[in-house]
Amino acid sequence: MTRTTEIAREAEGRAAVSANVGLDLAKIAKERGIKYFLISYVDLFGGLRAKLVPAAAIGPMQKEGAGFAGFATWLDMSPADPDLFAVPDPSSLIQLPWKEEIGWLAADLYMAGEEVAQAPRTVLKKQLAAAAALGYEVKTGVECEYFLITPDGKSISDTSDTAEKPCYDQSALMRRYDVIKDICDAMLKLGWGAYQNDHEDANGQFEMNWNYDNALLTADRHVFFKYMVKSIAEQHGLRATFMPKPFINLTGSGCHAHVSLWSKGKNAFSDPKGELGVSQLGYNFIGGLIHNADALCAITNPTVNSYKRINAPRTISGATWAPNTVTYTGNNRTHMIRIPDAGRFEFRLADGAANPYLLQAGLTAAGLDGIENQRDPGKRLDINMYTDGHKVKGAKRLPLNMLDALRALEKSRVLGERLGQPFVSGYLKLKHEEWNAYSRHLTQWERDNTLDI
Repeated sequence: MTRTTEIAREAEGRAAVSANVGLDLAKIAKERGIKYFLISYVDLFGGLRAKLVPAAAIGPMQKEGAGFAGFATWLDMSPADPDLFAVPDPSSLIQLPWKEEIGWLAADLYMAGEEVAQAPRTVLKKQLAAAAALGYEVKTGVECEYFLITPDGKSISDTSDTAEKPCYDQSALMRRYDVIKDICDAMLKLGWGAYQNDHEDANGQFEMNWNYDNALLTADRHVFFKYMVKSIAEQHGLRATFMPKPFINLTGSGCHAHVSLWSKGKNAFSDPKGELGVSQLGYNFIGGLIHNADALCAITNPTVNSYKRINAPRTISGATWAPNTVTYTGNNRTHMIRIPDAGRFEFRLADGAANPYLLQAGLTAAGLDGIENQRDPGKRLDINMYTDGHKVKGAKRLPLNMLDALRALEKSRVLGERLGQPFVSGYLKLKHEEWNAYSRHLTQWERDNTLDI
């Protein structure tokens, strides 16, 4: 095959994706006054990558994609690989509320005319297609906690935010009103259905909530939300971080996910006759999460720092608000999975470092495994796991560190098959390299405790 034919086939494959969407970005740019587009994708480590494309050039880019060198980002590729093309999904377009001349686009990755199987958005779309094949739509919402800190990252930005129990502190919330308002105004303008903002359990920590929706749309919005929060914080001379545990004595930042399955416009997890108003299908889905939790942890808690949140000692507020055991319950926040009301559940394990697409993909893959294999989640525990968890026999503990989680994912036949080996093998390879880099790092703790042995 000649290089000309190869290029033609690559363009044909990428154009087919854009053609299915039916939205003309060049036309939209003229109508909305967009001068530039950010064509973006998220790599395996959750890094947001982009090229800034002038509106005058968006026509060819919509069909052929923006070119990248995959090895230059956190993807399992080499410098010898062909160009990576990020083909924008026009339906994902978000006009930056604080700079409306720029339009942001989520993109799908292609190489040599084929979808890149390890690309996080592709991994999620595969899982949603698997759910659709069973007749279900996955709907989710996320609660993204973050800290507003000083630009150097050394401390929280509000020196007056010192309460022992700062959660919902009105004064601390209002001292950051200008930042919170700008972010919430942006979400309202975008039509996300933002409905509340609060100061969270740690000093300097906040959370903002918007409506749940289709899992792909939620993931796209999650990606943009993190970018938006960081950008607006910078405009106010601050820094925002979604790091799971930036301060050892403060509560870490979780990313709780609320999940339900829908079929023919009805909530398939809802059953008035079911326990706590949840259907057998819902409990099977929870059973899949229970069964796969240790391996799933490598995805929902993807960094070395993640395990300082889920295996943390008591914080100054009195609780970590994070699970360390694989259990589920009713309306009780001390467990990994909480059923707050009928027809849905809250997965409380994931943290702020979770890749937005892989979070949703992992939840869907594990849940569908539960449905297809009718997995029993076991007995619901209505106890305080922080005070009485040691009395529970047989409950699995979550991994103690990132290496344990990676090893669990390596052994997981379920996630290996469902998420696909191109993704799992590439993810594990890069994450093991990250662990090894961490292991080579000499900490001050080691010097303080072993220098004179």
